[in-house]
Amino acid sequence: MGIIKEFKDFISKGNVIDLAVGIIIGAAFGKIVASLVADVIMPPIGFVLGGVNFTDLKIQIHPAVTDAAGKVVKAAVTLNYGNFIQICFEFFIVAFSVFILVKAVAAFRKRQDAAAEEATPLPPSREVELLSEIRDILMRK
Repeated sequence: MGIIKEFKDFISKGNVIDLAVGIIIGAAFGKIVASLVADVIMPPIGFVLGGVNFTDLKIQIHPAVTDAAGKVVKAAVTLNYGNFIQICFEFFIVAFSVFILVKAVAAFRKRQDAAAEEATPLPPSREVELLSEIRDILMRK
């Protein structure tokens, strides 16, 4: 029974829920970036390079094996470097987006820390404390 309670405590903590939300949003963001690269960025680049579709770029290592009827018995072995190039573009876009996000959060935290530092009054110096004590002693006499 103790392990169920521990698991319930673990799941109900805010950090776990925040992590789950982050993973879900990250997966959705990955799909958006994949579509951006495949459907928006790569077609113009392919057009400029002479109508190249990057997902079709491959090197055939071994041709497909067909039977007498022309039906493919064994698929061709290919090195799909075009797809790799496309995935690298996706990675760089995600990495740059995360970099910008981290920079924005760091700047926001820096501003918050500076505002908190300005709001916190500095403790009086030792000289001010001594003069206050002397003043208090003189006022009692």
